[in-house]
Amino acid sequence: MLMSSSMDHAGPSVLRWLLSVAAGGLFALFLLVASPVPFPSASLFLAPTSPASSASRRSQLPLFVDPALSAQARAPPAAPASPPRFAYLISGSKGDAGMLRRCLLALYHPRNHYILHLDAEAPDSDRAALAAFVAAHPVLAAARNVRVVEKANLVTYRGPTMVTTTLHAAAAFLWGEGRGKGADWDWFINLSASDYPLVTQDDMMEVFSELPRDLNFLDHTSDIGWKAFARAMPVIIDPALYMKKKGDLFWIPQKRELPTAFKLFTGSAWMVLSRPFVEYLIWGWDNLPRTVLMYYANFISSPEGYFHTVACNADEFRNTTVNHDLHYIAWDNPPMQHPHLLTLGDWDGMLASAAPFARKFRRDDPVLDRIDADLLSRAPGMLAPGGWCVGEVPAAGGNRTGSDDPCKAVGDAAHVRPGPGAARLKRLVTSLLSEENFRPKQCKVAVVEEHVSAKKVEEHIPSKNVEEHH
Repeated sequence: MLMSSSMDHAGPSVLRWLLSVAAGGLFALFLLVASPVPFPSASLFLAPTSPASSASRRSQLPLFVDPALSAQARAPPAAPASPPRFAYLISGSKGDAGMLRRCLLALYHPRNHYILHLDAEAPDSDRAALAAFVAAHPVLAAARNVRVVEKANLVTYRGPTMVTTTLHAAAAFLWGEGRGKGADWDWFINLSASDYPLVTQDDMMEVFSELPRDLNFLDHTSDIGWKAFARAMPVIIDPALYMKKKGDLFWIPQKRELPTAFKLFTGSAWMVLSRPFVEYLIWGWDNLPRTVLMYYANFISSPEGYFHTVACNADEFRNTTVNHDLHYIAWDNPPMQHPHLLTLGDWDGMLASAAPFARKFRRDDPVLDRIDADLLSRAPGMLAPGGWCVGEVPAAGGNRTGSDDPCKAVGDAAHVRPGPGAARLKRLVTSLLSEENFRPKQCKVAVVEEHVSAKKVEEHIPSKNVEEHH
């Protein structure tokens, strides 16, 4: 009642106020219609989003459901504060234990990490002796950075089991000693017992410390030529994937088409891979690594194609490839299935290549003794010295005996003392990263023949990429 009487009493004044508001609104509308400045249309708010803005918004979306993983994936890499570290897989087979041990001593550095794998053809006694050697060595045991694979993998020549062994080691390096706390390392390098270094680890660290840590050294090409018919189209089965004893590969009579979901690349089985790429291979967050792995499970000589195909088909990594395997490998003329065994006669060629590694060496060939003496300053049975050694390290080529081991204990492991090998390696890397060699040779897609006749394959002389992996 009180409210009703108040409204009745104020009726005339309220009516006058409403009329004034209405008149003002009509006048404002008249001004807007008569104005030469156009009124913003609704299309301003409903305009289709440009592809660029869509891509920008997508880039801001989390890569993972877990916010912690998304933040980690988007976080820029921290600036390197110390020399890089390398994770080495050194593999061998029956009769390779001695060469594998020698290769380890020549490659050793307390900052690095090492996995030694003797495949299932080697007797258990060889693995036990190798593990005992590591456990008894004062430096290796104290650093705890060398692991011997106890449960050996069965590896078939030219089969996919070499790929699974490499991925096994890569996963072990990422996992570390358990709970996913992997060791600190920057590049993964796979070698065999018949490989040997031509530079010291200090030389490697000196040169690689100046490089972006996402580079992947992969000798690769998409010009597969005769390999399309001889390797990509045949379907093979590797018994080592499911049998306890090694057997020959067997072939399926039918052939398959070349893949269209990804482009095939081939190259050397020896690589230097960045940690980001290794993580991508193991985690495979966009599933390409797993898809390609399934394809290469039935591919002849899959170690010479799997890693290359993944890298060159992944947008994130195709621009990180350097087209070289950092190896010196000599081939007969005409080239045979296996590379030429290196001897003292290949000395000049090895040095001229400036490569940090060479293969293939015969067990305890005299050329290895010269490499130890002239390039590594390594005495027989001792570790290759470096800036980390407590004692005084002789210059390359200096005489050393078993009584003057400067590396009985570890000093400053981050202290790098490069030698002449660093200058050679830097010359090679500078050439590989030059304007002429780097971008133009990255994952280049070649135009190849769609059909390769069987006659051409039979007439073809095996190229240098046809090689055993031990």
